[in-house]
Amino acid sequence: MKEKGTKDIKKTIWLIVKIIFLVWVVGTIIAGKLFTTPDNVGETAWALIPPLVAIVLALITKEVYSSLFIGIITGGLLYSGYAFEGTIDHVYTDGLIVSLTDSYNVGILIFLVILGIIVCLMNRAGGSAAFGEWASKHIKTRVGAQLATIFLGVLIFIDDYFNCLTVGSVMKPVTDKHKISRAKLSYLIDSTAAPICIIAPVSSWAAAVSGFVPGDENGIALFIRTIPYNFYALLTIVMMVALAVSGTDFGPMALHEKNAKDNDDLFTTPERPYTDSTSEKVSSRGKVIDLVIPVVALVVCCIIGMIYTGGFFSGESFINAFANSDASVGLVYGSFFGLIITLVLYLVRKVLSFKDCMECIPEGFKAMVAPILILTFAWTLKEMTGSLGAKEYVAGIVESRAGEYLFILPFIVFLVAVFLSFATGTSWGTFGILIPIVVNLFVDRDPQMMIIAMSACMAGAVCGDHCSPISDTTIMSSAGAQCNHLNHVSTQIPYALTCAIISGLCYFVAGFLRNPVIPLMIGAVIICLITFLPKYVNEKK
Repeated sequence: MKEKGTKDIKKTIWLIVKIIFLVWVVGTIIAGKLFTTPDNVGETAWALIPPLVAIVLALITKEVYSSLFIGIITGGLLYSGYAFEGTIDHVYTDGLIVSLTDSYNVGILIFLVILGIIVCLMNRAGGSAAFGEWASKHIKTRVGAQLATIFLGVLIFIDDYFNCLTVGSVMKPVTDKHKISRAKLSYLIDSTAAPICIIAPVSSWAAAVSGFVPGDENGIALFIRTIPYNFYALLTIVMMVALAVSGTDFGPMALHEKNAKDNDDLFTTPERPYTDSTSEKVSSRGKVIDLVIPVVALVVCCIIGMIYTGGFFSGESFINAFANSDASVGLVYGSFFGLIITLVLYLVRKVLSFKDCMECIPEGFKAMVAPILILTFAWTLKEMTGSLGAKEYVAGIVESRAGEYLFILPFIVFLVAVFLSFATGTSWGTFGILIPIVVNLFVDRDPQMMIIAMSACMAGAVCGDHCSPISDTTIMSSAGAQCNHLNHVSTQIPYALTCAIISGLCYFVAGFLRNPVIPLMIGAVIICLITFLPKYVNEKK
């Protein structure tokens, strides 16, 4: 009876919260109608309202599709001055259609579909099951399964999208075997995606950052110099390892992990994503090589595809080819040839028939429908936010105030980058706005401070991207682990915020010391205390 009463109280509280939020949304729309016009919302604080509405609504209602769509409509209303025809035209013509006709976005969608097909093929061929059996003999503990996931994520540093889906498909059988919740697997995948790519000199992220550096500066050289100061990325790795070794969890993640260990429930909530999209047929002839060869082929082909788009085979050096690569096109090329190799392997080995292989094509596509929908809405919301000038508004504040706070500028840039990336759901867009400002501000005045501030911008962008429910990397991580998207977001945010607070402290110290070692040591010690101290206290008790 007491349990039922507690549940009723919780339901009542949630209902009150939802009503309050609904009133707030309606009030915002009415206020916007009364106080805004198309001329006075551009490059102002109003530009941040659409993503804010989408994010808060998603976290409260636990429903991502409608939340994103309401955010999109809010952006359309503000842009058009609440004109019906103008809103519809802006949402669809300038938003949805533009997002789906952008060549980069279409390339990512094709890449997603091909990866879904490859994963379906590996599952049906029995490669994933065989690898799971092999791993269960060699990886005997939950700690080992988590460390193996982290290690694989670190190895696949080429691109965050590729990382998310590959690590998920390979490690899911292993983590399921050791009763590691899908929320925890999503966190490990997400934390070895963007945070690893942003400190890897040979990656699509390094290429992007180097492209945002203005003037005659060597972008790759500057990127390499920022790596020791990228406290958020480095401390995220420390935190993952510490959490895995100590067995400590906090926040909503603790409930998910407890349910997985004690009740054999990997999801905790009723949703079971993608269960209808995977085939029940599994070949009895599958071996470990039926997973290893496709994954290795995929990695090699994607690397070749990326350097091909950067002009490597036309005489460019390997580093320059990565710096100039088109990640979207390169990943499409790589995944396509990876798919061909996988099909040939299975047909030659007679693991699958031609008919079975062809059946995997629509199955793989269906498996990716959910992330494709969320990505499409997220991209459209970014178009709405961009049309209102959100990035220019934030960049203008930073540029006008930067000179006043020279020594704490890395700390300020980090906070601004976190907020901007969280609100817009894009790291690369944040790089594009803030990095040119930082470089132009310090390139002649203080080159060392320029490196620290650049790193703070990159770290903050990754942190905000890590926390944001509308981030494409966050969406991909949910898809890779086959985890409910909002479960992933809600369980990851406490860990990401903990790292963010510690990283902010490190940038505050680094602005005065101009040395990466001492701040990084301070941050690592704090994380170890947070993760290992509770375990030590419990053991003492």
